[in-house]
Amino acid sequence: MRVSRLVALALAAAAACSVAGGQAAQPVDSAAFTLALQPVARGFKQPTDIVASPDGSGRLFVVERAGTIRVVAGGDVLPMPFLDLSPLVGTGFVEQGLLGLAFHPQYAQNGQFYVNYTNQHGDTTIARYNVSADPNIADPGTGSVVLGVDQPAVNHNGGHLVFGPDGYLWIGLGDGGGAGDQFHNAQDGHSLLGKLLRLDVDSAEPYAVPHDNPFVGSSEVQPEVWALGLRNPWRYSFDRATNDLFIADVGQNAFEEIDLLRSTEPGGQNYGWPIMEGLHCFPASQPCDRSGLELPIAEYGHNLGCSATGGFVYRGQAFPQLVGLYLFGDFCSGRVWSLREGPDGTFTMAELLHSNLQISSFGEDEAGELYLAGFNDGAIYQVTAR
Repeated sequence: MRVSRLVALALAAAAACSVAGGQAAQPVDSAAFTLALQPVARGFKQPTDIVASPDGSGRLFVVERAGTIRVVAGGDVLPMPFLDLSPLVGTGFVEQGLLGLAFHPQYAQNGQFYVNYTNQHGDTTIARYNVSADPNIADPGTGSVVLGVDQPAVNHNGGHLVFGPDGYLWIGLGDGGGAGDQFHNAQDGHSLLGKLLRLDVDSAEPYAVPHDNPFVGSSEVQPEVWALGLRNPWRYSFDRATNDLFIADVGQNAFEEIDLLRSTEPGGQNYGWPIMEGLHCFPASQPCDRSGLELPIAEYGHNLGCSATGGFVYRGQAFPQLVGLYLFGDFCSGRVWSLREGPDGTFTMAELLHSNLQISSFGEDEAGELYLAGFNDGAIYQVTAR
């Protein structure tokens, strides 16, 4: 299995980075442009996701942790929620709630969308809903559970949903919580926890397993699984230009990591948790066997943050200086970094912004412009550069 090479972040954005294998790398020239945040809409309560509907309307849908989805149209927050699931959603711990939203690729024709939330018992629920005759209001009576997964603890629920370029629904689940993967799920193929799942939601009810999933026919790993060894994947996205999948996986004690799944690679990757945390054995005091593990393309230490929030590779047109950069942030420190891929496949990382926000999510509109959510101030910002 391919092992990605890492460019680790130095203490300052302009400092030189080091590449696994001892090669030198040049950091992104962050002096060439300035990254800034332009407020787009305010008044949200603990926003957890930003999603554009694929129907040409230009609307943004903002997910609130307590269970509501709000619509931003023309810069205005509509007074009525698109959907209110608060009676179904459990929010007893900060990592619980309504956590993810994905519109079906044929939403303009079928009106279907999917949500990921923790229910009143704290367990993960993936459900499908339909829009009503009013395009700004969903029909709560159309709810249908696609997948339920028991959660043994209140944290590490994952929560993201994305339809891939293949038309399948990709679901990221954390390891079940606690600390140190105490329930031993991430490396257990019989558990869906600590995994990246890939489902066909069109061919059967509630779903079918795609025939080319890597573990179809295996007695050791559930067929829904595409990749394993994740701790708490908090936001992942497909690059519009390459279809590569970037995954931010929240670390334990010391390191946050960014993982990569190339579109040219088959599934079956093992991202290493809890054998490793980032590029390091876990726990650090014990040696580990790294053979067969997919190492991250980037990491940063807890001197710079404590909870990675995955973003997107910028493919918009408004800010050409950002094209090709993968932008991501940290919930705790409010920092935003970029990753730039070099000709040799290694990535260079640089800090582009240090805000006072708890960055809970990034979003991408239909034109490829990027946004981020401030969990603490309830605002949505467009990411800009000059």
